[in-house]
Amino acid sequence: MAMEKSEVEIVKPRNDKREYRRVVLPNSLEVCLISDPDTDKAATSMNVDVGSFCDPDGLEGLAHFLEHMLFYASEKYPIEDSYSKFIAEHGGSTNAFTSSESTNFYFDINADCLEGALDRFAQFFIKPLMSADATIREIKAVDSEHQKNLLADGWRIHQLEKHLSSGDHPFHKFSTGSWETLEVQPKAKGLDTRSELLKFYENNYSANLMQLVVYAKENLDDIQRLVESKFGAVRNTSRNPFDFSGEPCSSEHLQILVKAVPIKDCHKLKILWPTTPGIRHYKEGPCGYLSHLIGHEGEGSLFSVLKQLGWAISLQAGEGEQSYAFSFFYTEIELTDAGLEHVDGVVGLVFKYIKLLQDSGAQKWIFDELVAIRETGFHYKDKSQPMHYALDVALKMQLYPPEDWLVGSSLPSKFAPDTIEKILNELTPGNVRIFCQSKKFEGCTNLTEPWYGTQYALEKLDILTLEKWIENAPNENLSLPKPNVFIATDLSLKNVQEKVRYPLMLRKSPFSRLWYKPDIMFFTPKAYIRIDFNCPESNHSPEASVLTEMFTRLLMDYLNEYAYDADVAGLSYAIRHTDTGFEIICIGYNHKMRILLDMIISKIGDFEVRPDRFYEIKESLRKEYENYKFHPPYRQAMYYCSLLLEEHTWPWNEELEVFQHLEPENLSLFTPQLLRKAYLECYMAGNIEPNEAESTIEHIEEVLFKASNSPSKPLFPSQHATKRIVKLQNGLRYYYAVEGSNPGDENSALVNYIQIHQDDMKMNVKLQLLALVAKQPAFHQLRSVEQLGYIAVLRQRNDSGVRGLEFIIQSTVKDPSHLDARVNAFLGMFESTLYEMSDEEFKSNINALIDLKLEKHKNLREEAAFFWKEISDGTFLFDRKESEVVALRELKKEEVVEFFNSHVKFDAPQRRNLSVQIYGGLHSTEYKQVIESPPPGSCPITDIFSFRRSRPLYGSFKGGVGQMKL
Repeated sequence: MAMEKSEVEIVKPRNDKREYRRVVLPNSLEVCLISDPDTDKAATSMNVDVGSFCDPDGLEGLAHFLEHMLFYASEKYPIEDSYSKFIAEHGGSTNAFTSSESTNFYFDINADCLEGALDRFAQFFIKPLMSADATIREIKAVDSEHQKNLLADGWRIHQLEKHLSSGDHPFHKFSTGSWETLEVQPKAKGLDTRSELLKFYENNYSANLMQLVVYAKENLDDIQRLVESKFGAVRNTSRNPFDFSGEPCSSEHLQILVKAVPIKDCHKLKILWPTTPGIRHYKEGPCGYLSHLIGHEGEGSLFSVLKQLGWAISLQAGEGEQSYAFSFFYTEIELTDAGLEHVDGVVGLVFKYIKLLQDSGAQKWIFDELVAIRETGFHYKDKSQPMHYALDVALKMQLYPPEDWLVGSSLPSKFAPDTIEKILNELTPGNVRIFCQSKKFEGCTNLTEPWYGTQYALEKLDILTLEKWIENAPNENLSLPKPNVFIATDLSLKNVQEKVRYPLMLRKSPFSRLWYKPDIMFFTPKAYIRIDFNCPESNHSPEASVLTEMFTRLLMDYLNEYAYDADVAGLSYAIRHTDTGFEIICIGYNHKMRILLDMIISKIGDFEVRPDRFYEIKESLRKEYENYKFHPPYRQAMYYCSLLLEEHTWPWNEELEVFQHLEPENLSLFTPQLLRKAYLECYMAGNIEPNEAESTIEHIEEVLFKASNSPSKPLFPSQHATKRIVKLQNGLRYYYAVEGSNPGDENSALVNYIQIHQDDMKMNVKLQLLALVAKQPAFHQLRSVEQLGYIAVLRQRNDSGVRGLEFIIQSTVKDPSHLDARVNAFLGMFESTLYEMSDEEFKSNINALIDLKLEKHKNLREEAAFFWKEISDGTFLFDRKESEVVALRELKKEEVVEFFNSHVKFDAPQRRNLSVQIYGGLHSTEYKQVIESPPPGSCPITDIFSFRRSRPLYGSFKGGVGQMKL
């Protein structure tokens, strides 16, 4: 049977130099080949049209379990974990996920190593080995993943939506699986899970239900030959595609109000309607049109009115499912306390806005505006990481014809008022499902969702009630948006006179310093601006930290109506609290960026506190602090690690106390103090000329520093705020043990941090190579073999230039003290791996790390993040990658072994270790033991702040020896 080679032209962005080809192998496997001669990384994604909807009854989670199992081993590569090890050793990463209607497997790798990776990857779909031993271990891993999700509100509420749907529709199913569904229940029915797994694979994984994307640097013919040789043996059983037709909600599941109790303190309202899937009309884009209007945040919008009433904190709207079979359109609103008291009014206003859209009819000018924005967005889309790109294309292959594999539904081209109105007319009171979640419903529920234990109450709503809500809703001035003034029309590229590779200091004054980097690589009409306000008053106390956060949030809030159009038009901005003040970031089309930035600066210059918005932002922020205690234990462990190491950080509970007495006048008095002394570190890059960059900063200085009513004065040299890190003591093993802040969470967690050195080129590359070599073995041993927990990570840590390694593990099966012992045991095992590494293996790892170093930035944002890190840390080593490559080429295996023996292994003489241990609900006994009897040879930390004050600090690079002075 001959291969089909498609002549269909795949529509691609006009600035995209990559080549594409569709082929169908003789086994009916559909493939998209992507040739990119400039790429440093190759990538592959395989999408299989078999997802959790296909789970057999009584074996919930089997498709997800299969996804896990395929990683282990194959007939051709029987050594367990050999695929993941090969990927990691050649500079790559790999992952997979299971959705409702598909399972996707993907990886990336250094471009020269694709063939070996593809050969191993293809065996997933040819002859995988799913051993009995691996089966039991991976069921535990799936259960650990489920344990991780049990207290996550997103998972809980989504499962409640599924639970309240038709029992005979697959949408109703529990999708992820657990020990109960994959081991206990099958055994009770006399089923062998492994046999069922093999049967499921044999019956469903067929080449005709697969879509493959291969992204490589070779030409299309060579990639095609490679794909043919590796994937030609994938079986085609001509399996019919699964049919999920039928509505997931019958009449009993419509016109309902569900009141659910969340884990976190929040009030959220989600209004859903089963609708015609937008994918059936993707050229007309009806759902995109409606989500643009219902989710709009400008003047006259639904959100603007809700905000004026003091009822809403945020709002989003759109289509919730990407399926041909069924869909939901939703509006999700985060409510204030007042909003929760007026849920009927909020729902009524949503329907009033829908009525406005119905009465106004589909507007061609709005559709045309959206088309203009999306066309520009498509044709000037930033290049992304090959792995993410391959994944995105593979998912589109399942849904769209070949010519639209890159476009998807992002380019509506046909104005079809009837289609828009068809979807709009489905958003009716008779078709609605309303889910409201709040802690205030505790004690007022009578039902429990079976999989996650969510408490809820269900109320059937009649049409008269809903019509009354609409009639009684406030008569506010809802309106359609005005034309978007931020749409870029000048997309020309600036003439770059000096093609510099690294940022240069363009301007310096007592008020600011400007770094500038023209675009010589991406050639897009986009710019990146980052302005860091160094304000000594911003973080000198818990009160100051909270007030600075309030200031930045109110600024964003005040700007929202004006600047929302900019965001829609591809010009994003953010104002964020930092460790030393706050920062402004603008990224997107450069044409109108200056207009947006000038408005932001003017809002800073004449900032006033509006009490109504103050109280609503305060309420939202207070809940964020209160919800800290519901963070998963591994995040709590990371938080405590940072609190122990960073000189000026305040504990969340102290910052929470500030809210008890926080009033508008506190912020009114604080803001002039915050801005009174400031220094601006500025970075401008992309499609912007030097004189534009300079004039922008001159204008900012004029507004903030030089005018008669300017709020700021320059900092004295002694006032520059820096971030400094605690220096641990050689040979000491510190540990900090604490009970988890959520008694209902059974998970425990460990962060085992090994502090090694402050930024040093030779030491950096030793650490990086060690992390590269140890990362996958650590994951395999701690997660796959020992099954300590779903989250088991080894990674580098960099705190303002202070570098080290950290292990992060979350577990229900073992307590943190045991996890700590297993980390040390792993390091003992890894020592022999390091000693036994052949010269050839060592050289291969060196080359893999060099390839990672030399990988080119994919887009302006990525490049800016790298250079900004050097600026913000004060190191200014803009050629860091090239210098580290030189150091790597000179590195010898003996040096890495000596580095490990001196700094990393358990009894290393210069080892500086901090173990942060969070004890969950299952390990309260072990917590008492560790408090009463500290582990031998350990130094317990009983008071974080006494510990911090007692330790020396690493010096800051800002203004240090050999560094550029401020």
